[in-house]
Amino acid sequence: MKALRSEVWIFLICTIFFVLVTPAYWFVTAAAGDGEGGGGEWTGTSALVMTTLLAAMVTWYLWFQARKLDERPEDIKDAEISDGAGEQGFFPPYSWWPLWAALTFGVCVMGVIFGWWLFMIGCGLGILALSGWVFEYYRGVHAH
Repeated sequence: MKALRSEVWIFLICTIFFVLVTPAYWFVTAAAGDGEGGGGEWTGTSALVMTTLLAAMVTWYLWFQARKLDERPEDIKDAEISDGAGEQGFFPPYSWWPLWAALTFGVCVMGVIFGWWLFMIGCGLGILALSGWVFEYYRGVHAH
């Protein structure tokens, strides 16, 4: 098996750290409390559990991607700058669709406050904005 890449190691160390810190935090807050309730402070403990799961998810994703990829020039100790030359990937040009999607989300949120009829209008506009964003490379100037 290939050696793990540096970004995998960084997130693996973070995951291990959070796995150790989360129960310690729970026990320390339980001991510092008045003893009622039989547990630690739940808000911070829940946040640490979610942080642990997020770090584990990123670690798993990076490890999974590292297995599929060949060796990168930045991973080779004696690589030259020219080894990384060539196409680096596809970078999309400007797009107005994220703006429309955000505005329709704002209409949906206002619909929850002012009335469900406005929420339904926002959902309809959101479907249009999301469809435009997903299919923007199938038509127009940037079609391929």
